[in-house]
Amino acid sequence: MKHVGADALVRPGSKRRSSGDNVRRGSLDLLDEAPGAARSWTGRRPHKHMSSVTTVAMVAAVEREVRPLLKRARKVDREYEGRRFKFFESGESVLVCGGIGAEAARRATEAVIALYQPELVQSVGFAGALNPALNVGQIFSPCRVIDARDGSSLEITGGGGVLVSAFGVAGVDQKAMLAKCYGAQAVDMEAAAVARGAQARNVPFMAVKVISDESGFAMPPMDRFVDQQGQFRTARFVMFAGLRPWIWLRVIRLAGNSAKASRALCVELERLILEPKKLEGTRPSLHPVTKVVS
Repeated sequence: MKHVGADALVRPGSKRRSSGDNVRRGSLDLLDEAPGAARSWTGRRPHKHMSSVTTVAMVAAVEREVRPLLKRARKVDREYEGRRFKFFESGESVLVCGGIGAEAARRATEAVIALYQPELVQSVGFAGALNPALNVGQIFSPCRVIDARDGSSLEITGGGGVLVSAFGVAGVDQKAMLAKCYGAQAVDMEAAAVARGAQARNVPFMAVKVISDESGFAMPPMDRFVDQQGQFRTARFVMFAGLRPWIWLRVIRLAGNSAKASRALCVELERLILEPKKLEGTRPSLHPVTKVVS
């Protein structure tokens, strides 16, 4: 999930694996959603809970971001620190959809690391474009993630560009402010929390995001429909939108963009999973960096 509130402008800012130059930006061939047409998320038959064989742990916000990957994964419900999490296991990879926002991402990251002991943690999911050159469906894997909560930034070896993680859905004006102040190209809500969780446990980290809304797209009001657990209240949003016909076109366009972005993201994630040598990550380093003033 993506974005930032109006006042959330902040100061920008191992040795198992490094991300290198493996993540590309650009348009991807999309999965055909027809039955049987999508490539399956394959791998060896999972060991029980995969606690000793997990190579990659992916942390997403919601299932719709990664739905094509979930079709043939094994769903496992497990508990960590009194909370239930739904994990999707496939071969030596595991994915958890922890919820929207930094707190939900933090909890999910802590749980998947404790329960699966992965060699690499990835923050995966949607991001909003701050740069007009980025289009829906393009993959974005940054070399720096800025945490809007405290002004710190996390450097990642490989990748390119800057991703701002903040705590609200960014409108057009807010996106322009972020791009101007920080030179960031994209915004999400969870990557910095996932990176911080991986760093605290000395696990290599990388982010693989996909653009789901362009810099000039006016997002419908979404924040009010996210509960304290980071879950999106879809039924309430549908009722809200249904009574406001002036936002119908935006909602329809957003749904189409999200579906396109999800397919593109899952193609890229499957490519990375099936080419393990390219999943060489980096342990992020935390830097308290001063705000960039243009």
